[in-house]
Amino acid sequence: MEILKTLVASAILGGALLSPLASAAEITWKVPSSVPEGSFFYNNFLKRFASHVDELTDSQIKIRPFGAGVVVPAFKVYEAVQDGIVEAGHSTPSYLVNQDPTNAIFAGFPGGMSPETMLAWLYEDGGVKMLQDYRKEKMGLHSLIIGVGTSEVLAHANKPIRKIEDFANLKYRTSGAWAGVLKEYLKGVPTVVPPGETYTLLQRKGVDAVEWATPGSNLSEGFHEVAPYIIVPGIHQPTFLWEIVIKTKVWDGLSKELQTKLESAARLTTMEAFLHFANADIKAMDTYRNFGSEIISLDESVISEIRSYGHKWMEERSKEQTGNGNKKMASILEQYLSYQKAWSRNSSIFVRDK
Repeated sequence: MEILKTLVASAILGGALLSPLASAAEITWKVPSSVPEGSFFYNNFLKRFASHVDELTDSQIKIRPFGAGVVVPAFKVYEAVQDGIVEAGHSTPSYLVNQDPTNAIFAGFPGGMSPETMLAWLYEDGGVKMLQDYRKEKMGLHSLIIGVGTSEVLAHANKPIRKIEDFANLKYRTSGAWAGVLKEYLKGVPTVVPPGETYTLLQRKGVDAVEWATPGSNLSEGFHEVAPYIIVPGIHQPTFLWEIVIKTKVWDGLSKELQTKLESAARLTTMEAFLHFANADIKAMDTYRNFGSEIISLDESVISEIRSYGHKWMEERSKEQTGNGNKKMASILEQYLSYQKAWSRNSSIFVRDK
């Protein structure tokens, strides 16, 4: 019996020594987000990614998500990663547009790509690499895209918006390129607040309108309960992306195997989240109608004018960047617009459910 016990103990110890990574995580990353814990983006981007990372790396990497403001403020996520306060962060290029308008290419802008065009450009025509090269060169970060969104709601509003003239003097919670277009060409009054403060601002009529995200995401925020009008389509931001950013030094310190698994987790998260968003959007629009919200669809002439302003804003920013010695925006924008034109030129092949 003593011999048997010794053999069993040896087998258990030997198995533990042969597979030390099977039960214990080697790496744990604190990952703050720019959105509140439990919100639509938090759950469908960051938490989904954390789950896939745990599964695909066999728990060798653990992601610890934190909502906005818990570890760092909502708009300081990129900076916190650069400064080494946290190992990685979850945010959107939209919050960096004021510092460098090149970010608007990836964040989405008025007249920018549709969601399906964006996905194809990113994953099949080099867009992901352009973003990663840009992040590394300009910020010392590695980017993992973990979310590409469906089209947003243009506005939840306390007053109707139907004509270009209705944007004049409109107090509007927004960010990114749309804030610039609104102010410079439409004479609106943009204001930026963290996502978690948007509902209160709209409810108290601190603004006339807000834009936040997609129909499905906005439903969970309850904007329709405090503002009677919903303005579509989301021409201001036809799609957008959210990313995980990791300090380049930290990323380079990972094995190639773990890097590949993280890339796979990110891509899987993006695809699953996109389908989840689209399904939630369709159901949300019916919920809005049944609730009694007045849904206003902009005329094609208004959409066309806003698109033209968006392209003009981007081209002007690109020229400014080039004049300041930064030719990166012009290079990426040229490829982006070329792909968008090719898609538009040939989009008649696609069937649309109308």
